[in-house]
Amino acid sequence: MESRIARSELRRFIGSTEHSISPKGVAALYGRAEMLARLPLRVQRWIVSKARGPEYMGFVVEPYCTFLAYEIRDEAAADRMLPPGYRLVATSMFEGEAPRTSAILGAFNVHASVFWGARVELYLIAENLRTGMLTWVICDVESNTINYDPGQGFSASTTDRAVITTSHAGEVIVDVRSRERPNDLALTVSLADGTMRPLDQRLWVEGNMSVDYGGRLAHARSQPFGLVFDPGEMSQALHLPLDSVEVERNTFGTEFLAESPFSVACFPFAQHFLTTSYPRSSPIRDQRSLEEMVRAHAGPAR
Repeated sequence: MESRIARSELRRFIGSTEHSISPKGVAALYGRAEMLARLPLRVQRWIVSKARGPEYMGFVVEPYCTFLAYEIRDEAAADRMLPPGYRLVATSMFEGEAPRTSAILGAFNVHASVFWGARVELYLIAENLRTGMLTWVICDVESNTINYDPGQGFSASTTDRAVITTSHAGEVIVDVRSRERPNDLALTVSLADGTMRPLDQRLWVEGNMSVDYGGRLAHARSQPFGLVFDPGEMSQALHLPLDSVEVERNTFGTEFLAESPFSVACFPFAQHFLTTSYPRSSPIRDQRSLEEMVRAHAGPAR
């Protein structure tokens, strides 16, 4: 289903999202998050439960974010990473690809109301048995900026190297290494051979309306949350031939992932999201409700 958000509405939504993000505000939060990270987890969770402020925060993924889909070779090991109430499901990144039971590795730069920096995230693609919604389950993350997740609370930077950038030669260059875990990702993507192709809408639209945490990031009381975005931002992306992708190192998910990705996508434009300031259950279940929420946050025309 194509997006019914008018371009003028999209521009207002983008403006509202960007306006909610302040470098000065992020700088002030960085020191506070590092201080909170020293507190016991139960105290951190209590503070989060009592937090007051804007219900939604802006979250902008910068251009050339790159996603690599890997087939799961050990489903039992992957299942152990899922929170209760989920099952692995076959999916594809692009329309027309053969579905496979998958994990997706995402590398991107982001500026948001509460952090600003580079991130690599590992997702298992699963179905929520209660809602039936396809869900991106975040099972691992490394970042050079602050983070909050239900399982481990607040944390400062976890990387000793965090390069996610582009070159004049038309490449995406990723070199991210954790200083706390064996996680290490180094890859180069040549964009010249990429072609814009339609994305699988269940994965990219429905899946971004239902996001949860697994593995070390999970907590029994956490609820899946949703992102607010124009579905048009998920209509297509650059499809990269595998011979244009050189993965020098990847130690994320080595216990259950295939050795090489089977599909690679890159978004050559910024993606603008709103999400709750802390993970909270989302009432959005379909594209129509999603578009209504986008219009509500876009505000009236001036």
